[in-house]
Amino acid sequence: MTKAKVYFSDLRAKPGMNLLQKLEKLIRTAGIGDIDFEKKMVAIKLHFGEPGNLSYLRPNYAKVVADVVKSLGGVPFLTDCNTLYVGRRKNAVEHLDAAYENGYSPFTTGCQILIGDGLKGTDDVEVPVEGGEYVKNAKIGRAIMDADVFISLSHFKGHEATGFGGALKNIGMGCGSRAGKMEQHNAGKPQVDQSLCVGCRQCAKQCAQDAISFGENRKASIDHEKCVGCGRCLGMCNFDAIENVNSCANDELNAKIAEYSKAVVWGRPHFHISLVIDISPYCDCHAENDLPILPDVGMFASFDPVALDQACADACLRQQPIPGSQLDEQMHAEGFHDHHDHFCNNFPETNWQTCLSHAEKIGLGTRSYELIEVK
Repeated sequence: MTKAKVYFSDLRAKPGMNLLQKLEKLIRTAGIGDIDFEKKMVAIKLHFGEPGNLSYLRPNYAKVVADVVKSLGGVPFLTDCNTLYVGRRKNAVEHLDAAYENGYSPFTTGCQILIGDGLKGTDDVEVPVEGGEYVKNAKIGRAIMDADVFISLSHFKGHEATGFGGALKNIGMGCGSRAGKMEQHNAGKPQVDQSLCVGCRQCAKQCAQDAISFGENRKASIDHEKCVGCGRCLGMCNFDAIENVNSCANDELNAKIAEYSKAVVWGRPHFHISLVIDISPYCDCHAENDLPILPDVGMFASFDPVALDQACADACLRQQPIPGSQLDEQMHAEGFHDHHDHFCNNFPETNWQTCLSHAEKIGLGTRSYELIEVK
């Protein structure tokens, strides 16, 4: 397969050009103007950030993308789908409130905001996955599939289940309706090591399925009949008391994300942008953000989301962990085993490469790329 072109711009902003201008130059140089936008509805998929989290992308970046689309004749809107877990983005009303609270509005971004799967996350459409091994019909937010052109604008960061969250995570998981998210997450069910549980109940507060209960000993237990395997409880437990008992669950999750991503973009024009900044250890779905695990890297753009994720990951692996970060602490902990991979060292149960390898296998894109720097 021919190498994909991935365009890169660093974060140097000397007098005369700011980062927003550099982002516009990057995406125009990467060829976004080759897409026919004239009078086309354009979905710009991003993560508005869970309130309390401050590492999500600023709305200024979204405005740059929306303004470029409008200059090319398109009609852009910002979009995301509702969450599976308890939080401020589990229905469209609260989701919009959260977006506005974090600075996203028609006034700050120059375009409207639509929640892709409707009021309660049930407005979806089944989309066939060509070559899908795990998913035959992906459940995607209807508004996203109704768009003529699809653009992803991703914050590249760590993730407790997939290793990192980049373009494919933003597309595949992010565009799934609530039913679609359940389908992707249900490969494995976590269990509680009660010898480590302290009864803090933080896991139960994050469970949207009311699957976690506490016995007389104040220890948590998980009802697997109710559990959908979303993994939020794993991320919230500070005592390592919750573990995933299905060792292949994360790999299967990654494969499903790749297949959902293909369902979203296949058969229509698409373009992808990732900002590798504020590389927090966890997803922006958390209502907090920890110290970044790696230094800021830059901005990337490509027509190939697989090559884009690979290029972003490669750039991160060349960085040194930030002292005092979660990654740094893990690497200096007693008994540490070095995986020679920052994302696997951050979350040893993850393997991000399974997502990209499966995406390449099903023809979504290629991991082979040519990096072109845009000054």
